Amino acid sequence: MRITILGSGTSHGVPMIGCKCAICTSTNPKNRRYRPSITVEVNGKVILVDTSTELRMQSLQFGVDQVDAVMITHTHADHIFGMDDLRRFNDLSGDVIPVYANEDHQADIRRIYPYIFDPPKQGGGVPRISMQPLEEVTMVCDFPVQTVPVMHGSLPVNGFRFGKFAYVTDTNYIPPSSMELLQGLDTLILDAVRFRPHSTHFGLDEAVAIVEILKPKQAFFTHLSHDFDHDVVNATLPSYAQLSYDGQIIEISN
Repeated sequence: MRITILGSGTSHGVPMIGCKCAICTSTNPKNRRYRPSITVEVNGKVILVDTSTELRMQSLQFGVDQVDAVMITHTHADHIFGMDDLRRFNDLSGDVIPVYANEDHQADIRRIYPYIFDPPKQGGGVPRISMQPLEEVTMVCDFPVQTVPVMHGSLPVNGFRFGKFAYVTDTNYIPPSSMELLQGLDTLILDAVRFRPHSTHFGLDEAVAIVEILKPKQAFFTHLSHDFDHDVVNATLPSYAQLSYDGQIIEISN
């Protein structure tokens, strides 16, 4: 299994518009962060988790030319506002792309993108997608994916477990039942938006504490703000819990 981090930043991205702080003006490429998304390559297929705002730029920069399925964590703008770019992947494959989401998220996508489901008789192309239900365990590209429910403030969000790997973004609370689903991981990617606590995201210390409870072999933090200088902060963290970065590739046994 091969994971590519397409984006490790917050909803603002890094650099932020109009910000002249040391991180936003940094020349270190690991301090430049697209909105959060990953690909999971398994069984010769590519599963995209969320269609972030910069999906086109992420795909060009990191060589994504295949998407066989999409999984949606939730429907905030930074996680779904690149969905129109799926039409290029339709062109490349010739296939309809299944998009796995729960009922509420499907309703949001239909409301935000009505033209996908009722295409105009004239005009440009539209993504060809088929909305698919999200189960406790969903077979995606012939691979079982475990849904891991978490809370993003008062909003339910879906994390996903792919074998020994799990991706849990946009959360400040993981219920005990979901903590059980995250036992025995080789690799965990987890939300950590800034140093201090946040009303809807883990702060860095809170995220490290979760890692110390779950004890994956390796953890990486995502949804990172301009609080974090990549190299400086990683030097203060344990080797098993580090900041992620855009374009990072993680190889994991299935």
